[in-house]
Amino acid sequence: MYLNYFGLAAQPFQLTPDSGFLFLSAPHRRAKAYMDYTVWNREGFVVITGEIGCGKTTLIQKLLSELDENVVVAKVFQTQLDEVEFLQAVLVEFGLNPFNAKKVQLLDMLNSFLIEKFLQGKQIVLIVDDAHHLSMKVLEEIRMLAGLETRKEKLLHVILVGQPQLNEVLDHPDMEQLMQRVKLRYYIRALSEQELGDYIRHRLSIVGAANRTLFPPETLPHIYKYAGGIPRLINTLCDTALTCAYADNLPGITAEVVEAAAKELQWPPHAELIKKSRLRMIRGPVEGGVQGILREQSQTLAAIAAQVSKLEERSPALESIGKCLAAIEMHLRNLVQSRSVQPRPDSTADRQQKSG
Repeated sequence: MYLNYFGLAAQPFQLTPDSGFLFLSAPHRRAKAYMDYTVWNREGFVVITGEIGCGKTTLIQKLLSELDENVVVAKVFQTQLDEVEFLQAVLVEFGLNPFNAKKVQLLDMLNSFLIEKFLQGKQIVLIVDDAHHLSMKVLEEIRMLAGLETRKEKLLHVILVGQPQLNEVLDHPDMEQLMQRVKLRYYIRALSEQELGDYIRHRLSIVGAANRTLFPPETLPHIYKYAGGIPRLINTLCDTALTCAYADNLPGITAEVVEAAAKELQWPPHAELIKKSRLRMIRGPVEGGVQGILREQSQTLAAIAAQVSKLEERSPALESIGKCLAAIEMHLRNLVQSRSVQPRPDSTADRQQKSG
């Protein structure tokens, strides 16, 4: 809508991850270097974390675009899976048909595939995005897979990418064995205010903006105030600001336009969002505990209800069995009573005494 108006060849602030727009700030460059190291140096395991919208998926796309035919990759982006479903997802990414196979068969298929590709001189990489959703059981499966190795090197290289909650899961005492396999671990911080300006100019240059100062320096503190250095939020706010300026026939973006865009988005300052998020984290364990108890109680009640339903279905048979048992009991009572009433035959000694 505003492309011709501002002399842009394409949308500079689209939300869809695009490695062509990747801005390698210092933290993004470090995270990318760790990913490269894991792939090309056969060093097993790396964990990359960052806030929502910080550019993690874009980094993955950039890495994938640079891999050659000697690297075989499985990319898992749907992570709310159990152990069997996760193994199936990995095998599907490797081009196999794992359905209708049991867990033991899945592990055998995967092990055979890894050995085959290793003997062919291939690098095998497993990349898991949104890894913060993985259960501990699935993480344990990943640990076991990452442990497959020859005498000299690993068969499978693993890159886990997720939100900061992933660190909380990995720091759990039960994850100690997995963490011993992690070679590199890095957190992608938000952009600084100076990096934010470089980021905006970088994206404008890619789409051929004639005016590289479309967002002049005085607008940057206001953008940082609401976006907080998170690339996805920066994109949303800048795109809205361009739309507002176009609608008002303004030649460029001003601080007032940025404030108006934030108001239209109904965004509070980013610092307030961080404060609320921290409060939720403090309250989280208590609320989570109560919810956990309620969830367990609900599951218990559901199980009891299911058993009661089964009993109700069997009630006619149980009633018939009850009647049979009652008849047997009555028969036994009658038998006992008849034996107690019947006179006992006289013994030989009694007969002799009577005859004498």
